[in-house]
Amino acid sequence: MKKLLSPFHKNGLELKNHLVMAPMTRIRAIDNIPNDLMAEYYGQRAGAGLIVTEGTSPTPDGLGYARIPGIFNKAQIDGWKKVTKAVHDGGSKIFIQLMHTGRIGHQDNLPDGAELLGPTSLPAAGQIHTDAKGMQEHSAPVELTTKRVKEVIEGFVKATGNAVEAGFDGVEFHGANGYLIEQFLNPHVNTRTDEYGGSIEKRAALVFEMAKKSAALVGKEKIGIRFSPYSLAGDLQAYDPKEVHETYAYLATELNKIGIAYIHINLNEKTDPKTLEAIRNNFKGTIIQCSGFTAESGENTLKENLADLIAYGRPFIANPDFVTRIEKNEPLSAPDFSTVFSPGAKGYTDYPSLN
Repeated sequence: MKKLLSPFHKNGLELKNHLVMAPMTRIRAIDNIPNDLMAEYYGQRAGAGLIVTEGTSPTPDGLGYARIPGIFNKAQIDGWKKVTKAVHDGGSKIFIQLMHTGRIGHQDNLPDGAELLGPTSLPAAGQIHTDAKGMQEHSAPVELTTKRVKEVIEGFVKATGNAVEAGFDGVEFHGANGYLIEQFLNPHVNTRTDEYGGSIEKRAALVFEMAKKSAALVGKEKIGIRFSPYSLAGDLQAYDPKEVHETYAYLATELNKIGIAYIHINLNEKTDPKTLEAIRNNFKGTIIQCSGFTAESGENTLKENLADLIAYGRPFIANPDFVTRIEKNEPLSAPDFSTVFSPGAKGYTDYPSLN
């Protein structure tokens, strides 16, 4: 595991190893405010060179799930300061993932005065948990006007500034897993006829406005984005594979012009290697790959130069010392999936380390 465990340096991003802790929703933020328990959780996992937080809403309208954190008010900024300090004390870097859930969510999970929003009013099929009523059908979203799309973009920009104030090393825009950004990219969800709908270029315009304005505010080296080409998460419908390929090749080209720090790719069984190659060729910044890697497959991917960093999710749930276990070739503990999304310390901060 020589390369995986060695320091990483590229375009100003300096990490103690090539391992990333992937963003994972854990819904422990009571009243949507990061807390001491969350600081302990992230601090325990500071063996990773880079930690990307769970999805965090930039605005009240993006809080589609119960107990996910935000970063749009002072209490949330102050809460996140505890997390960034814990991680920095452990010698790691930390980016916050900004996730607006869009049409994925339920009105009961939103604060008073907030609305579930989407590129169109098309509701998502399926159910979502609410603390008030248990599992419920997704609420129907309110279609964003052109003016409100621009307000959402400004919400991401302001949240980016808040993140830097909270001590984060950067932000990752969540453009994957069927949430708002990917809803705009998908032509079956985004059937708009304004400047944010229609062609690939128009459906991607939200991404570029968000990235350019945020980079101008805090620096391009503090901006990353996550994509999941070919994913059908969040009730997304498949579209022409050729158009999917063209979409992500174009995104990589234009994001390279902006000069953001990284593109984080969440792989799935339908991911076309040619699309990964196009992203790699068109984008000169850091490429992170995630999903299903072992230490061995991650090492091989790095050696083959298919990615610069490897992100791990589930292994970090039950192994706060995941990196140490790789170093010592020790077995991994298995997570208890019944407690992944429950409130409290059980199944969150109580997994033992080797020591």
